[in-house]
Amino acid sequence: MDQLLDEKIKNSYHALIFQCTKSLPVGDLPMIDKAFNFAAHILGNSVWNEGEFILNHSIAVAKIAVLELGLSTDSLISALLHNVFGSNGIEFSNEDIKSRFGVNVAVILDGMIKINSLNTGNLAFQSENFRRLLLALSGDVKVILIKIADQLQDMRTLNSQPAVIRERLSIDTWHLYAPLAHRLGLYKVNTELLDLALKFIHPSDYESIVEKLKETAVERASFVSAFVLPIEKKLKSRGFNFEMKARTKSIYSIWNKMQKQKVDFHEVFDLFAIRIILNSEPENEKANCWQAFSVVTEEYLSNPDRLRDWITYPKSNGYESLHTTVLGPGKRWVEVQIRTHRMDDIAENGLAAHWRYKGGKGGDEIDKWLKNVREILENPQLNPVDFIDDFKVNIYEDEIFVFTPKGDLLKLRAGATLLDFAYEIHSKIGDKCVGGKVNGKLVTLKYVLKNGDQITVETSNNQKPKLDWLDFVVTSKAKTRIKASLNEDHKKEAENGKEILRRKFKNWKIELNDSVIRDILKHYKLKLAVDLYFNISAGKIDTLEIKEQVIGKLEESQQDKLAEMLPAQEVKELSFDNSDDYLVIDNNLKDVNYKLAVCCNPIFGDEIFGFVTIFEGIKIHRRTCPNAKQMVERYPYRIIKAKWRNTGKRNSFQATIHISGSDRSGIVTDISRIISKEVGIQMRSIAINSEDKAFDGTMRVFVNDLEHLDFLIQKLKNIKGVLSVTRSDA
Repeated sequence: MDQLLDEKIKNSYHALIFQCTKSLPVGDLPMIDKAFNFAAHILGNSVWNEGEFILNHSIAVAKIAVLELGLSTDSLISALLHNVFGSNGIEFSNEDIKSRFGVNVAVILDGMIKINSLNTGNLAFQSENFRRLLLALSGDVKVILIKIADQLQDMRTLNSQPAVIRERLSIDTWHLYAPLAHRLGLYKVNTELLDLALKFIHPSDYESIVEKLKETAVERASFVSAFVLPIEKKLKSRGFNFEMKARTKSIYSIWNKMQKQKVDFHEVFDLFAIRIILNSEPENEKANCWQAFSVVTEEYLSNPDRLRDWITYPKSNGYESLHTTVLGPGKRWVEVQIRTHRMDDIAENGLAAHWRYKGGKGGDEIDKWLKNVREILENPQLNPVDFIDDFKVNIYEDEIFVFTPKGDLLKLRAGATLLDFAYEIHSKIGDKCVGGKVNGKLVTLKYVLKNGDQITVETSNNQKPKLDWLDFVVTSKAKTRIKASLNEDHKKEAENGKEILRRKFKNWKIELNDSVIRDILKHYKLKLAVDLYFNISAGKIDTLEIKEQVIGKLEESQQDKLAEMLPAQEVKELSFDNSDDYLVIDNNLKDVNYKLAVCCNPIFGDEIFGFVTIFEGIKIHRRTCPNAKQMVERYPYRIIKAKWRNTGKRNSFQATIHISGSDRSGIVTDISRIISKEVGIQMRSIAINSEDKAFDGTMRVFVNDLEHLDFLIQKLKNIKGVLSVTRSDA
């Protein structure tokens, strides 16, 4: 050991070796010493900005990895070395680490390097980093565990950090590392991480709960003593070897319940749980737990709705326990957890504890979880934002167990539907699913499954995934497959729309080129041609409207030629009168047709003017038309004054309305009802897009006049959720 090392570092390392001697083989100590000396040679007495020795931090992480997470020598060595890379500008190759410390250490450190190279700040907006992080983690579960140990040590020493670092580390812990610990069954670590994060994110709430727990400590101890005494007597009288613990609910759990239920501290009734831990042989574990359960329910009335059997069907992270809620003294509900010492070890230390119980199911469960993570991550269609949302939901929810027609047991998220089940069986079955039977009764795709359901799926070759399916499926596998299928359908629909447009342009004898497509996209405010083609095929964009828009563009491009064909003097000498009795045009011009311009869609009541065109006589524009300024400046001699004449007849004019607001179920129905029933207006088309709980839409309607349009706009503004209604030019 380097004699120049600070005594604090030496003492910390000696304490680590002393404490880990019982957990690790004696023969591994030389390799551990080698790793420490290697780290000490590079790091020496280097400190973090706040003054902590870097090497002491590494030693503390190694201690957590071995003593609290139950990891082995390779993990301890990796923890000692994880701060070495990049220090003092020194770089090491993967092969160098392999030759010094073995393949396992090299793999773990490679994963740690990838993680530490990522910026996980503001996870809600850095979801792609989160995705890449999990890719790195999913290679070896020990990488996750050591990184969690590293984060836990950071949080335990967070008081010494500047405020900006405390905030960033606390948010990372809250959104990423605590959920990972929970998913791996590290409930004790998860609890501590969330408590520490709460301490720095909501300090006043944290301190308030701590004080109230201190104030009620004596009262709780008295209640626990009265509750436990009769159960202890009965268990001992029946020969059980056991211990009992009273576990107070974590500060974060209390805070979370207060937030969700909108209650005060004193209204949180289940502040603690009683845990019965049995000494039991492996072959007798289940039987002993159920026998202890019968003793508890003999003494106290149980709530059957709150029974949780994770002994018969363990959670995917290996958690096993029997939970029940009983009515204790003073008619107070108390949760009782019954498990064996092996189960308790796994519950406290998660997947790491499985390595201490050879032949168990732990390894299989780890592999299943990692396989599921990889399947999600490797899907090229996956949207990172969707992934982070799905992952956050999946890790916190409990599971249900259902049966296939053959009697095989499947594990799904609580809240899973028949359609989720179909996708769990096979992607193609999910795509074709039309319904099914649950326990012999016909059900729909939306049926929410319950524990013990026996399910048969019915399919049809005519069925295909629909957008609204995403509203009720809950599993990541189902969501990912539906999105992929919808994207494929979108492409096929777009190909059909492209062919429709090509044929139309051929019939119109107009050239369809890239310039024309760009103009059309700009007109409809679309970014991609594929979206234009899809909307044409789906009937959301009328090809006749496209024709009008394209001809209008061609007309504008021919305006210079028109100036040559119709000199100013000739225009002045033209004389005509309109054929319709409600439109008046100055100079009494005769035998010239007029049309309403599609660029601004004038309506009776608008201030208007006429403009002489090449192909279509006079075009009537609104004075506020986007093209008005250019026409007046370039061709003032072709402008003709125009005004409406009120004949008392009901006429029909097209208007375009833009509407936006907060998305909610049924808002499109409300909009349609206003237009069709309350106002009596004919709707030509409607297109609504929804994203991030907001909607944005465009409608084309026929109205009698400007007053009629204003009346409609006011009606639409009164709809719940509508924030803006405006008239558009196009």
